[in-house]
Amino acid sequence: MMDPSANIDEIVRLLELDYPDSVCSLDYPRDYELLIAVRLSAQCTDERVNMVTPALFKAYPTLESIADAEPEDIEPYIRSCGFFRAKARDIVGAARMIISDYGGKVPDTMEELLKLPGVGRKTANLLLGDIYKKPSSVVVDTHCIRISNRLGLVDTKDPEKIETALRAILPPDKSNDFCHRLVLHGRAVCTARAAHCEKCCIREYCPSAKQS
Repeated sequence: MMDPSANIDEIVRLLELDYPDSVCSLDYPRDYELLIAVRLSAQCTDERVNMVTPALFKAYPTLESIADAEPEDIEPYIRSCGFFRAKARDIVGAARMIISDYGGKVPDTMEELLKLPGVGRKTANLLLGDIYKKPSSVVVDTHCIRISNRLGLVDTKDPEKIETALRAILPPDKSNDFCHRLVLHGRAVCTARAAHCEKCCIREYCPSAKQS
């Protein structure tokens, strides 16, 4: 049986053809706004976050204004995203740390990003890939976990192990875009509810499709 990772270049190519626009589905005019949007997206849809952030960023138009706020000031704007108290606390805490420790600029290393409140490896990789265009940025979200397992690229649900495994086989300059395309593919075709293999552009390379 052929190792599915041997087909990774063709899988990447086919996903590029079906999803040419591999952009983050969160709206963010400024770098720090992506960090905030990603924090809000935990246990919440990107669509809902995009509905919430315009009013939030209108009320607090600068990083400094967010840092000067108290978490309870932020809470009413983000209540519909769920877990709003913890998210508001992290948003304000991160804004204050970015200003006090990083001169008002979102840090550009994994080590420094992970020091920010509410930032884990998924968020850090997204920021490194989308803001700083750093190669080998692998964003492991629920779509990535599901599809990389179905493809046989990994055999684990552990995000950090998946990140390491995918980084080892993906072309470094295409890693971030690949993860964005998995999100699009996971929403449109390879959904959590059902894998619509008849519509899948990479079914030829998917062990799960051949078993269905």
